[in-house]
Amino acid sequence: METKTPYVIALDWVVELHGKQRRKVKDIPYITHLMSVSSLVWEAGGTETEAIAALLHDAAEDQGGEEILHQIEAKFGKKVSEIVAGCSDTFETPKPPWRERKETFLNSLRGASPSIHLVVGADKLHNLRELVAAYREEGERLWKHFRGGRATLWYYCQLGTYLQETTLSPRILNPLLANIRELHRLADEPCPLKKVPV
Repeated sequence: METKTPYVIALDWVVELHGKQRRKVKDIPYITHLMSVSSLVWEAGGTETEAIAALLHDAAEDQGGEEILHQIEAKFGKKVSEIVAGCSDTFETPKPPWRERKETFLNSLRGASPSIHLVVGADKLHNLRELVAAYREEGERLWKHFRGGRATLWYYCQLGTYLQETTLSPRILNPLLANIRELHRLADEPCPLKKVPV
């Protein structure tokens, strides 16, 4: 019998953890997002450890907080749990106010590892691609799906500004910045980002 790789074990577990969860905008299984983020990490040259963390990046935040984070460390090691923790804006229940959480998270990116930047970048790139597509369909009605409402635009502009100062792979950074710009253009909201390299 063939032994499962750590990645396959993580994939099985993440399906179990997030199996009933749905995406905010499209009513599709949440697991599609996690698999997409993990694929983006692999495609940008990430390691198996980073790809596993990408699969699990929302597990602690959405499925049990620090208890799940301890399980992640026990199953996949300290590096994976550190990346997952670095991708999470809170483990508190109830969650602190939206703006406060986002500001704290953005500030945490300054001292974060390249692995955290990679997984955060892949996560936000996938989210932004879906946001741009959804905005084209729904327009301003899109914001009703988000706790931050239209302030989500502010958050992504700030995120792009922070991530430009990192060593994030251009395979993630360039399309991320392009999608931030496009979302702001569609919403007629300025966002002072540097020009994306061609």
